[in-house]
Amino acid sequence: MSKITLLIHCPDTSGIIAHVTSFFYKRQGNIIYIDQYVDVENTVFFMRLECEFNSQTSIKITKDEFRETVAKQYKMSWQMYSASAKPRMAVFVSKYDHCLYDILSRYKSNELEVDIPLIISNHIDLEHVAQSFGIPFYHNPVTAGNREKAAESQLELLQKEKVDFIVLARYMQIIPKSLIAAFPNRIINIHHSFLPAFAGAKPYHLAYKRGVKIIGATSHYVTEELDAGPIIEQDITRISHSHSIKDLILKGRDLEKIVLAKGIKYHIERKTLVFNNKTIVFT
Repeated sequence: MSKITLLIHCPDTSGIIAHVTSFFYKRQGNIIYIDQYVDVENTVFFMRLECEFNSQTSIKITKDEFRETVAKQYKMSWQMYSASAKPRMAVFVSKYDHCLYDILSRYKSNELEVDIPLIISNHIDLEHVAQSFGIPFYHNPVTAGNREKAAESQLELLQKEKVDFIVLARYMQIIPKSLIAAFPNRIINIHHSFLPAFAGAKPYHLAYKRGVKIIGATSHYVTEELDAGPIIEQDITRISHSHSIKDLILKGRDLEKIVLAKGIKYHIERKTLVFNNKTIVFT
């Protein structure tokens, strides 16, 4: 049995759902999931569909037929994926290890259906973590004078390993335009949600001094505008005057791990669709 996932967005009009479902019915497909959403303000239609076939079906032929018989008629932007193809995920990290350990633990327990061919870091500190999980580690130093050369080296590694998307597991460097252009809406970042109020190296210390009552984390796709890309997932937890700075940091790191993992899973499961810097998440 083969299975495909289809993501669509196009101008909203009547007949889209009927034509899409009829396409799979005529090919003896069994639709096991379908969800749709209409952005009324912009008159845009969004859909996510999963379909199973009793026999092995060529994803290439199905794509070609869908393009000619359905997609062109409705001027669709669409992607069709085979469920049997595991995406290849690269991990970028600096010195903080909590997100890296969490991702690799979920990966080793088969919670994340991906292949991780490499970990790239601008520091050597976490090489032992990569080694303990049996994943190749590449030290790629980044300085003010070598940013372009470092980006070229990163891109070469990613292309060599046929990486599909990138996760920034607390990678403390600005991603160059060349890398963003090569992986549009395929670089996932995580950060605390104090921005833009408490920017800088010690946001939890600043938040503590202000007596904040809520802390949170945000996972999002990376764009050229720093920390302003389409949001995938967010979460919060309440705090009080009784919590110390250490408590805030620990709670924040827990949120970062959870929110980043959810963002990764949504991307792996083809549940995200970006339109006009907004992410539609089919959950």
